[in-house]
Amino acid sequence: MIETSKQKINVSRKIVERKEVVFVEGDMIIPDAKPDILNAISISGIPTIYRKEAMEGKVRIDGNINTYIMYLSDGEENETRGINTSLDFSEIIEVGQSIEGANVNLDTKVNSIECKIINERKISLKAALEINIQMNNNEEIEIISDIKEENNLQILKETTQVNSLIGIGSTKVNGKETIQIDTADSLAEILKANVTLLDKDTKISYNKVLAKTEAEVKILYLTEENNIKLAVGRVPIVGFIDIQDVSEKAICDINYEIQNLIIKPNNVEEHSVYVELETEIKCQAYEKKEVNIVKDIYSPYQKIDVNTRQINTVKSKKIIREKNQIREKLTIENIENKKIIDVEANPIIINENKIKTDLKYECEMELKISLLNTKTSKIEIKQEKIAFDFTTNILEEGNNIAINAELEVGNQDYVIQENNEISCNIDVTFFIGIEKNVLLQVIDSIQENEKRDLQKYSVVIYIVKAGDTLWKIAKKFGSTVKDIAAINKIEDENTIMPGQKIFIPRFYQNNIDKAIITENG
Repeated sequence: MIETSKQKINVSRKIVERKEVVFVEGDMIIPDAKPDILNAISISGIPTIYRKEAMEGKVRIDGNINTYIMYLSDGEENETRGINTSLDFSEIIEVGQSIEGANVNLDTKVNSIECKIINERKISLKAALEINIQMNNNEEIEIISDIKEENNLQILKETTQVNSLIGIGSTKVNGKETIQIDTADSLAEILKANVTLLDKDTKISYNKVLAKTEAEVKILYLTEENNIKLAVGRVPIVGFIDIQDVSEKAICDINYEIQNLIIKPNNVEEHSVYVELETEIKCQAYEKKEVNIVKDIYSPYQKIDVNTRQINTVKSKKIIREKNQIREKLTIENIENKKIIDVEANPIIINENKIKTDLKYECEMELKISLLNTKTSKIEIKQEKIAFDFTTNILEEGNNIAINAELEVGNQDYVIQENNEISCNIDVTFFIGIEKNVLLQVIDSIQENEKRDLQKYSVVIYIVKAGDTLWKIAKKFGSTVKDIAAINKIEDENTIMPGQKIFIPRFYQNNIDKAIITENG
């Protein structure tokens, strides 16, 4: 009976990572209190996900898109007005590798919304919703880490480092805030709203993870005096997540998902807008763990059946956080008598290249600029793009590296200058997650069988082939790495060359025959 020692590790294996675009459609009737619609000026949407479920080969996602339509009314004065609706959706997406109960993380954004005017009181909406799906399967595995060396067992061991999963936890945070508007204004209606999560941060103490961010809410509103203004506020989102045995040395993957959103004029407090966000915060915590692995075993005297398997897991994990500054001037025709009232900045990665230890990004900043004509009080939307590059040193080489980048827009400043120019100062933070993966060969089971048929000859001459190692050769011929290295005066047991001639000592029954046999593999 071969005595073994075992070690447990928790493996988080990425089984799905894909991007899907789904289309959400719906019709809307203009409320009786609103004027007829002539044409749409701007349509925007904020997605929320209130349910997700992993099933065999697919994932179900339920949510809605809070949609804001700013439009030109069909009246004598062609006033700018706004309406708000919710586009509900339920999607079942085929994802192949999905398994029931897998851990699902989503990142959603509205790429575009089309508005078709059916008549002056009815419109049709079609939104393109981009959903980034990531699914992990978490598994506790037991590996043979050591074997009691007896009966001349030959054991191939390896010591390596992996990121073992400590645990997964989540919490729901209900953030509420009142955003003030100018005290001189009487709010008539909300024309447009946008929510961006900023300043994400994580702090870890024993058994708890503190995850926090702030939701920046920008609200374009119409006053009773028919003026258009912008209000900006922040809603703190702070949650404690319980994960047993997590400590300051842990590495945490944090995912935020807005599940419910309310933005409405405040009926309790004048000159303000009430905002409420329900957010799910999910955390996966990892620790660096050194593991001893028995990769293979054999005996020159006895036949041993070994069942092995390969495990793909994360060897190392880190997050790079770096800020990039964009300083650019845009030329826009006919901006006299106009002022910038709002800018939506959306950074997009166009291309990613890894050259040795450098990671290079080619990006674009999509800008949707809302200009207010100071004479007519009409809104005009200009869409522009700014190309920018970013390079960082990730200090990792090799092919088994997974990279995931997220971009966050920070401070922004836009100033109209002479010659139809807009000066743009934009800070963009790159959050780059880097995982180095490793394929581990581990032993599942060991079965002792009958004694090996020992040969009558004592030495084999072998010509090394590509892919050979001393271990493979010794196991094949029932010898040992130590004996082969000694007889051939090999100093480095890990270095042999194709075409090299080596002598292989064999175990034999008696000394009757000591013939030399030549083997070419």
